[in-house]
Amino acid sequence: MIANFFSKTKPIHFVIITLVLFSAFLMTVLVGTKSEVDLVYVLKQASLFALCFFSLFIFDFLTGRNNLTKKNSYHLLLYSLFVILIPQSFLEPKIIIANLFVLFALRRIISLRSKKQQKKKIFDAAFWITLASFLCFWASSFYIIIFAALFIFKISDIKNWIIPFLGILSVLIIGLSVIILFNLPVMPLEYYIPKISLDFSALNSKHVIVAATIFFTYFLWSLIFYLRNLKSKSKNYKASYILILITALVALAIVVFANDKSEALFLFLIAPLSIIVANYMELIKEKWFKEVLIWILIIAPAITLLL
Repeated sequence: MIANFFSKTKPIHFVIITLVLFSAFLMTVLVGTKSEVDLVYVLKQASLFALCFFSLFIFDFLTGRNNLTKKNSYHLLLYSLFVILIPQSFLEPKIIIANLFVLFALRRIISLRSKKQQKKKIFDAAFWITLASFLCFWASSFYIIIFAALFIFKISDIKNWIIPFLGILSVLIIGLSVIILFNLPVMPLEYYIPKISLDFSALNSKHVIVAATIFFTYFLWSLIFYLRNLKSKSKNYKASYILILITALVALAIVVFANDKSEALFLFLIAPLSIIVANYMELIKEKWFKEVLIWILIIAPAITLLL
């Protein structure tokens, strides 16, 4: 069935998943927008889906290049189904772009495992996260991953610990230059100071509650087996799996503590969650249980539309 079909890596899988994502994107845009449909609007939406597609591509590259899952397409299937659970994310271009930048950064961070061009990779990671922070301040939380990687990969050279700040400074200098050059307005300092909030009323809708319940249930259940299986990973790859777990925890913290709560913030969680759940699915011997896990994710969006 579905689980068996995606149990091996095939080019057709990427095509099918892209079509599924496009269908969900198209439905969300048609239902959720009230803008006049013209050439500019079509080009804007096409560009937005191109970003979604590119995010999927980068996620697949990140996972495959670093052996974060076995040779299957479970991670891609899960990524697409998790995204469809939060269709509002398709209407949040800033979060989509910020998430893409975070994926760029995560790709560079995980690749520190190879011990090659470490300084360049650290700089790039800080650069991308800083760009993401301009679009969504809470994306700055992912700086934690950079320093966690420096610690886990045992990169002790003090110069490498300073490089992230140089990456941040580079973006700030470029940003200030653009502001001065084009005489753009500058927001007051209070605007850039984050506010923590535990008020979840903005997420108090039936489809968000269903999506959040599925996210947390899949995460907590898979996490048990992910941690158990971590012991069997080779020393060379264990650090990468730990960093994926830390990334998931940081993304969860963003959803919980961000003051401007939105279901689109779950987008930061989807990449690490897909890897964690995919690793769990690789351990399941009962084929019927794999099917159940997948069908729940397929049926859930349809159910939320009827609520």
